[in-house]
Amino acid sequence: HICIRHRCRSHKAELVSNKFISVSMSMASGVEGSSSSTTHRHTNRLAKEKSPYLLQHAHNPVDWYPWGQDAFDKAKNEDKPIFLSVGYSTCHWCHVMERESFEDEEIGKFLSDNFVCIKVDREERPDVDKVYMTFVQATSGGGGWPMSVWLAPELRPFIGGTYFPPRDQRGRPGLKTVLSRITEQWQNNRTALESSGVRILEALKKGTSIAANPGESPPLAPDVANRCFQQLAHSYEEEYGGFRDAPKFPTPVNLMFLMTYWSVNCSTSEGDEALQMALHTLRMMALGGIHDHVAQGFHRYSTDSSWHVPHFEKMLYDQAQLAVAYITASQVSGEQLFADVAKDILLYVSRDLSDKSGGFYSAEDADSVLASGGPQKREGAFCVWTASEVRDLLPDVVEGATGAATQADIFMHHYGVKEQGNVAPEQDPHGELQGQNVLIVRYSMELTAARFGVSVEKVNELLASARAKMAEVRKSRPRPHLDTKMLASWNGLMLSAYARVGAVLNDKVLLERAVQAGNFLEEHLWDAEQQTILRSCYRGDQMEVSPPISGFLDDYAFIICGLLDLYEATLQTKWLQWAEELQLRQDVMFWDDQGGGYFCSNPNDSTVLLQLKEDQDGAEPSANSVSASNLLRLSHYAGRQEWLQKSQQLLAAFSDRLTRVPIALPEMVRALMAQHHTLKQIVICGQRDAPDTTSLLTAVNSLFLPHKVLMLVDGSADNFLCQRLPVLSSMSQQGGAATAYVCQDFTCSLPVTDPQELRRLLLDGNIKMPTE
Repeated sequence: HICIRHRCRSHKAELVSNKFISVSMSMASGVEGSSSSTTHRHTNRLAKEKSPYLLQHAHNPVDWYPWGQDAFDKAKNEDKPIFLSVGYSTCHWCHVMERESFEDEEIGKFLSDNFVCIKVDREERPDVDKVYMTFVQATSGGGGWPMSVWLAPELRPFIGGTYFPPRDQRGRPGLKTVLSRITEQWQNNRTALESSGVRILEALKKGTSIAANPGESPPLAPDVANRCFQQLAHSYEEEYGGFRDAPKFPTPVNLMFLMTYWSVNCSTSEGDEALQMALHTLRMMALGGIHDHVAQGFHRYSTDSSWHVPHFEKMLYDQAQLAVAYITASQVSGEQLFADVAKDILLYVSRDLSDKSGGFYSAEDADSVLASGGPQKREGAFCVWTASEVRDLLPDVVEGATGAATQADIFMHHYGVKEQGNVAPEQDPHGELQGQNVLIVRYSMELTAARFGVSVEKVNELLASARAKMAEVRKSRPRPHLDTKMLASWNGLMLSAYARVGAVLNDKVLLERAVQAGNFLEEHLWDAEQQTILRSCYRGDQMEVSPPISGFLDDYAFIICGLLDLYEATLQTKWLQWAEELQLRQDVMFWDDQGGGYFCSNPNDSTVLLQLKEDQDGAEPSANSVSASNLLRLSHYAGRQEWLQKSQQLLAAFSDRLTRVPIALPEMVRALMAQHHTLKQIVICGQRDAPDTTSLLTAVNSLFLPHKVLMLVDGSADNFLCQRLPVLSSMSQQGGAATAYVCQDFTCSLPVTDPQELRRLLLDGNIKMPTE
């Protein structure tokens, strides 16, 4: 999920070259200009849409259509090519292209006269985005947003690229030139132009096919896991952690794989190395500028190798996955730092990305106007500080500190604040951050305390007080744009985060928020009549989308995962029942009966030209990766062997990719490992809220156990689980106390009532069976 960025290292975007059109261009220098006026000369049909991204273009002098039949019919009736523009509301270069080109009267008229112009929010329609991004990447060697693609009226692409400057720059053609050339070729060489698009599309259909051969089994998990570890170790950057030099992304899927790999290889040097790679990366990210030290949460990525200067956008899916990664790190290491960061992330989400309905908003933009006023937006303006601002805010002399140091002196030392600013010129090519400071922890509490001759407790207190004052100042600054779209998939990821962090910390407030999120999904994004998940809804009294967009594979997979995590956190079987119901619907809607695995979107939608199966765990995990784990977990809860078989068929379909480049699918490798090691069933017999039950659950939740399912048997005859798993009826409390059984394939250990004994049993992993 990369908006092509001006402060990221130089990306190149290219228009597809063929025998008729050969155009290439590189990134614009991208200087911010003034924003559009609040009095609108133009209003187009996007004004009726709900998507924040589409609404941002509602007053362009372009005759925009949303993706839909009206636009397709117009293209066919008028025999015009389609100009498809895809982006999202917090994408910096989408804003730039709008301001430079789509607000330009001359370009707007040329587009409207010669093309049917369609605008798509990639987060609302990931199916459309994936098809045309696959085309752009295959034909130009790169991709990103904004994405610009030209289609025949039948929706077949024939030319594509990303960002275009409005007019020719330094020998490179601008959008006006590109549009003129395409119009000319459409009129004079249309047959050849379209036939090249057909050939490319046919090649992509073959090249993107993922299917298991008849009777094929998944690859051997230990071999795949070892290769995945080796590939990650090869790309690991030792000084600051992470997996490349710059730009550097958080990649929680990599970190979760490394901690899982350690859990089954903890006695080997490779296992130890994997754990250190994960913990060091998480530690350095927490100290870095990618972590918002004043208002919590994490920015999208770092433009440098030391996690210092970020791209300041904040995405919901990053917060969700990082909260899980940090709470997992606290389980495996016992370090309080990691638990604190997990809580901080959820504090940010609860405060700034939460709707009163219980849903979660999608993102906060990187750009905002300056506090000093004016229409111009700058990246990071909401988050950065000058030295004088810090000095004015924190002037008090600290009693007993060396050299009559002020609170500002201590804060500036600890967080690397410099009088001239702490952002290197190479990280700020357009001077947006000149004289500004991005906070980054430069010293440990102990070193800062020693430097100023005060206690560690005093430093902790001073820094916390300073951050609180700075948070108040930030509240008075103009806020970045908030994308209030609530997506089913990302809400599913966030549901997992609240459930898992809440369970580990035994935090009732977090668990209540998780339940609220589950209720939101059921009330607002589940069409019970049609038995379908809806993709999105929007902030407002009605929270309706018209027409509603049916959910995609990732919506089902991420929500099912969230519901399974919510069940394990609350042990309320209604969430397990709904997860089972959704899995049955997912199977009907997306399963590939021929090749195994799930299609990303409904294969019956004729407007989506490629039936793709996502084969990469990137900024978000692949829905097939998550589904492989969901099926395995659900097979243990529901006693359905066919779900175990489906999970194996799915993994077999991705066998080639798992074998060759497992680094592309670390989340799927985790599912493969879970298949290999067989899930343990941890069955707690007791009353849900009784203290002795809670003590056993606390012992379970204190440990990172990636290969387990947790169940509660409370003695009720109509227990959902007992109906599906009759063997559970034979398990009972011992001596009236809450009792745990640890089972593998429902061959169970001796009953355990002592939490410490249960913890030892789970750590040991060797189940001692009762004798006859």
